[in-house]
Amino acid sequence: MDSEREAAWELYVELATRISVVELGPDEGLLREALSSLYTVFGTTREILRRYGPAVAPRVAPGKVTFGVLAVNVLNHSIRPLLSRWHPLLTAHEAKRVEHVDPVAHERCWTRAEELRAEIESVRSVLLELAQTLNEVAGVGDLLTVRVPRQAASEAP
Repeated sequence: MDSEREAAWELYVELATRISVVELGPDEGLLREALSSLYTVFGTTREILRRYGPAVAPRVAPGKVTFGVLAVNVLNHSIRPLLSRWHPLLTAHEAKRVEHVDPVAHERCWTRAEELRAEIESVRSVLLELAQTLNEVAGVGDLLTVRVPRQAASEAP
């Protein structure tokens, strides 16, 4: 149980500090950055699974779920389908950018940008649920829903 608690904490921190669980507004961020952030969740999750080994994926009674099962299922059934579909499509669009057009403007004029944003939002919802479950398993304070005052945006000179 200690291994699952520690592994849950590690993955919870990873998710809580990535674009993956923060809502991406229509005029915020780049789709490429969001996909890259989701991709790094794979490496981190694999590393955590290897570090804690079989202790986080023991055989359990039907209906019971382990950290290992949760982590692998989210990777294979939520993140992987998104990345395998959209990474090549976005890469093809990026390859069409002409030199004088900045990457942000080029990405935002992509006809499929809203469709990708919707799918990222769908995966974000799954990851947010996973993060909440990991929070419970880790037995720690909530890092995601507590709101602190935001710093006022500074205006560019």
